[in-house]
Amino acid sequence: MFKKTITRHSASTQEKTAALMHYSQQQPEEALAALKTRESGLTSPEAAQRLEETGFNTVVTQHPRPWYLILFAAFNEPFVWVLLLLCIVSIMTADYDGARMMGLMITLSVSIHFWQEYRSQKESHALAALIANTTAVTRDGQTQERPMDEVVPGDIVQLATGDMIPADAYLIATHDLFVNQSSFTGEAMPVEKTAGKTTLETGQTLFDAPNLVFMGTDVISGSGTAVILKTGDATYFGDMANQINHKAALTSFEQGMRAISRVLISMMLVLVPVVFVINGITKHDWSQAFFFAIAVAVGLTPEMLPMIVNSNLAKGALAMSKHKVIVKRLHAIQNLGAIDTLFTDKTGTITEDRVVVMRYVDATGTTDPAVLRMAYMNANYQTGWHNLMDTAVVNYAHEHEAILADLPAGLNKIDEIPFDFERRRLTVVVANEDHQWMITKGAFEEMLAVCDRVELHGKVLPITPERLKQLQRTNAAMSGQGMRMIVVAYRQDVHQQEIYTTADEQHMVIAGFLGFLDPAKPDAKEAIGLLRNHGVRVKVLTGDNAIITQHVAEEVGIANQLVVTGNDVEAMDDQALQQAVESTDLFVKLSPLQKARIIRTMRAAGHTVGYMGDGINDTAALREADVSISVDTAADVTKDASGIILLEKSLLVLEDGILEGRRVYANAMKYIKMTIASNFGNAFSVLVASIFLPFLPMLAIQLLVQNLIYDTSQMTIPWDNVDDATLAKPTPWRAKGLLRYTLTFGPLSSLFDITTFLFLWFGLGIGAHAASLPAQHVFQAGWFVVGLFTQSLVVHVLRTRVTPFWQAPASAVVILSRMLALLIGLFLILSPLHRAFDFAVLPLSYWPGAACIVLAYLVVVECVKRMYLKSGWPWL
Repeated sequence: MFKKTITRHSASTQEKTAALMHYSQQQPEEALAALKTRESGLTSPEAAQRLEETGFNTVVTQHPRPWYLILFAAFNEPFVWVLLLLCIVSIMTADYDGARMMGLMITLSVSIHFWQEYRSQKESHALAALIANTTAVTRDGQTQERPMDEVVPGDIVQLATGDMIPADAYLIATHDLFVNQSSFTGEAMPVEKTAGKTTLETGQTLFDAPNLVFMGTDVISGSGTAVILKTGDATYFGDMANQINHKAALTSFEQGMRAISRVLISMMLVLVPVVFVINGITKHDWSQAFFFAIAVAVGLTPEMLPMIVNSNLAKGALAMSKHKVIVKRLHAIQNLGAIDTLFTDKTGTITEDRVVVMRYVDATGTTDPAVLRMAYMNANYQTGWHNLMDTAVVNYAHEHEAILADLPAGLNKIDEIPFDFERRRLTVVVANEDHQWMITKGAFEEMLAVCDRVELHGKVLPITPERLKQLQRTNAAMSGQGMRMIVVAYRQDVHQQEIYTTADEQHMVIAGFLGFLDPAKPDAKEAIGLLRNHGVRVKVLTGDNAIITQHVAEEVGIANQLVVTGNDVEAMDDQALQQAVESTDLFVKLSPLQKARIIRTMRAAGHTVGYMGDGINDTAALREADVSISVDTAADVTKDASGIILLEKSLLVLEDGILEGRRVYANAMKYIKMTIASNFGNAFSVLVASIFLPFLPMLAIQLLVQNLIYDTSQMTIPWDNVDDATLAKPTPWRAKGLLRYTLTFGPLSSLFDITTFLFLWFGLGIGAHAASLPAQHVFQAGWFVVGLFTQSLVVHVLRTRVTPFWQAPASAVVILSRMLALLIGLFLILSPLHRAFDFAVLPLSYWPGAACIVLAYLVVVECVKRMYLKSGWPWL
């Protein structure tokens, strides 16, 4: 069967490849005809019909899981299977009371787990609608943004810089289109794509076809028009998603959870047979010994563990959504709380998400409207990604129409050389009947590389060393005032042909400078201070120059002004770069790959790293970070690479998210540590009782009831308060201290269980009547009460590192759940219902002794906790 499945998938892939190859060998008009479409796009009725035939443009990984698969996943937990197996054994051995109790525990755990997952999925899809990716689709002759999942074969789509390719498509027109295909080919360099028929050479693959683009890739620069060939699971990406039948790599938190499960199940597998054999030999009742061993197995099974962890994550995601933070992947929450280093882009993150034109000057710093007119001609006629500076230039020019009065008349666009992150320049060519202007704008150093002349007072002069110094002084003076600078240059009447290339970007004339103000956000300084107080160091990765970056960093409270440039990064080996990233907070003039390398180096040094960015050039860095953070206004490809989306581009919002991540981790660890210590103590207590007592210390049904009451009360742990000291520092997964914690607090529980045995045996005189059934039931009721009270109340001691109850009280819901658990336990003992569980009426002399034992236990645990903390061992 498995071989047949592989063969079928392979055949499917070959068929899809052949079909796409066939399209690549057609002319655009042939491809349009084959798809029964036209350049003006499908009509709305045609698109609706095709959507009904092909389904939504989603792949298998994007489909919501059916309810029955979620239910199976809720069952598919190791502890649930253990309980299910024990329940089946109880039914087969006619222990129907035990079977009913275990069935109730299974139902409770699975139902809550299922409801949390189901509700989380619904909320996730509802939140995903807020950040749905769109694409520009032409239908009925009109182009407008539509959700990507509504694209159908035959649709005409317009592609621009930053767009994700919505589906497998054939290019019918392009303009300097470069696409990132690394998700398929592993090749980091962008690939140029062109329209028209092509024939592949021997040895070339489908991805070498210049006229085909694929779902799962994205536009790096340029623009194009494409007709959709395949959508959803029919795409090449969809076929890969169907074939790659594996889960994402486990996070450190998930690995730790599995390790805990293995330890507890191993403990149960060793202890239960030993308890069974000892009780069978000493009590001479193998049937009763068997049922007791089954109950012990249930008692050692933390069946609420998966549910409580999932409740924590789901509750955290919901709480973070109220703080304008959308969690795309639940386990990103814990990683968010663990980060100790946050790398962030500068623009729009620690500065305002807008820029305004402040100055337009010539080389000497004198205001010159001609510079603004040149910049307007470049910004207004370019068709690529309109960044904030383009928008600011166009808006400023329209607000000051007098400046545009001298604009050359009758301008038409001739050509364009789009911006890319290596050249850091953008060129637009416009012309009228008299002249043709090639206008380029870009960063200072990159523009100097292609300019050899400068315009001063209406004259074009060569750039001499003295004039170069003047240009540098003007640039430095304006940059020192916190302005972002670009240089505007031009060439006139370069040549007659209408096609321009980067080779034409030479021998240009510098017209002057544009200065933009991108002020620091009012809340940036406060947010960076709060993050620092919470153990997160903020570092800036930017493509801007050092002067602007240092100016902004000083405004927002980043005191370390040491700067490392992209050229420095390129020259460093890994060891030198590691030293640099540890000691430096400002990295400037970086390329996208250099940003990614810095983050990779920081992680290799043992740090948990977050990266926050919203640009296309941030995608590589986002994919390298432990926690990738973007905003809902980011480029589609950037949002797709992110695990967390901010609905408000603010570090204060992120700080709230980090604290919520730490709460989630802390509350999960409370349950995990207390459960392990409690189970270890119970295991030892049962072993001692089995050896020395002539009867069972508690009946199977009594042990099951106690376990059910305690575990149900623990369900409120996700809503507990967390110490400020825990929130103050990053919270990486710490598996190392679990054994020490267990060996410290587990035996304490056993010590007081044995004290309880001695009190019941000698203090109440049960030892003298051990053979009588009433005496045994008194003993069992006595241990039941002490066990329930110690387990329930010690939670208040172990949940915090400070003095419990008054210095750091639990949340109201946790206190209520503990009180309810104790009241239920007392009701079972004191009401007539005690007969149903074979409990005897406890004498009045029992209660003062039991109260002393419980109180002494809590005091001793508190003292041991303080010694534990003084030793410097991690608490949570």
